[in-house]
Amino acid sequence: MKVAVLDINGKETGRKADLSDAVFAIEPNNHAVYLDVKQYLANQRQGTHKSKERAEISGSTRKIKKQKGTGTARAGSIKSGVFRGGGRMFGPRPRNYGIKLNKNLKRLARKSAFSIKASEKSIVVLEDFNFDAPKTKNFTAVLKALDLENKKSLFVLGASNNNVYLSSRNLKGLEVVTNSELSTYKILNANQVVLLESSLEGIESNLSK
Repeated sequence: MKVAVLDINGKETGRKADLSDAVFAIEPNNHAVYLDVKQYLANQRQGTHKSKERAEISGSTRKIKKQKGTGTARAGSIKSGVFRGGGRMFGPRPRNYGIKLNKNLKRLARKSAFSIKASEKSIVVLEDFNFDAPKTKNFTAVLKALDLENKKSLFVLGASNNNVYLSSRNLKGLEVVTNSELSTYKILNANQVVLLESSLEGIESNLSK
């Protein structure tokens, strides 16, 4: 698949980037995408929720009334969950929500996500760029030139670039990652995926294994 390479002014450079069909033009596997997104979202959960059960709260251990003859239900402890101030029955406990997926499935999911974006014409290839200093207005100018000001965008760099990352940090709806930080969720969550030229080799080598 051939895609025109743009510069930061939104103009064509005259070069074409060759996107591998094995990564950007496969038949999407929707179930693999679902599982990978599910894992990503599950891993965002801290799982630190906790409520006290009857054994963990303060309170008298004496039997609060006699067993029979009151005309009401039996009751042995004021800490029972049926009473105000008692422990919570079957309350949440700290747990890990993460799920395991094998590497091949995760690669298939990311390739499916890229193929979906490619079929929607939502992938742009941009020549590599850098800023002399971290300035948000520099990145705003790039977004304006690419007509991405009001779109949720994902910029994929070939390697970590501190000036570019810091320039993007205050912009809403924009995320800058390296090709090793890509996830299926991030790809699908963006309206437009912008791939820098230097990221293509890394993406294709990571997903073609």
